[in-house]
Amino acid sequence: TDFSSDLIVWEGSFGAKNTDLKKAYLTLDKNKSIINQYLSKKGINTKQLIYSAVRTNRKTQGIYSSNGKFVGEKFVGYELSQSVQIESKEVDKIEKVSREITELLNQGVQFYSESPRYYYTKLADLKIEMISKATEDARLRAEKISEFSGGKLGELESAIMGVFQITGQNSKEDYSWGGTFNTTSREKTALITMKLIYKVD
Repeated sequence: TDFSSDLIVWEGSFGAKNTDLKKAYLTLDKNKSIINQYLSKKGINTKQLIYSAVRTNRKTQGIYSSNGKFVGEKFVGYELSQSVQIESKEVDKIEKVSREITELLNQGVQFYSESPRYYYTKLADLKIEMISKATEDARLRAEKISEFSGGKLGELESAIMGVFQITGQNSKEDYSWGGTFNTTSREKTALITMKLIYKVD
């Protein structure tokens, strides 16, 4: 079954550098405000944004003598970073913003955007529907096999459900014994197999 994702999760990160920790925090906070304003103008409700805790990294640089011998380290500054994530059912809007976010460079903010992840919120219902269709298809096939072989389909002895696989539509993704769950493609294909064992009269 082919289906289209109805939920998108997108995240990115930004940062600030300075030898003064307080100034680095102020720059990071300024960048955060610019990002909020930018996304708000794009029609995104900033209340949906989830910001991570600020990560602080104290940067040092190696010191070497004239003959190349390491003699110590010197402090070169603080590097702060923070990530932001949004989860939305407005797939088209968020997908578009994820491609245009580099416009922030014009405002002095270096934003690193990750590829969106795509999900389907009605997956449980889809599985039930597919199991039903696969079971019916397997029964019809069994009836034809028994008919062509001169027998008659008897009682169902067992039904075994295979692993649920979700891949990108028209992709070359391999199936996995544990099940494949594609999150990189908006358009997906779901596959499930049913094995029915019948008695033959």
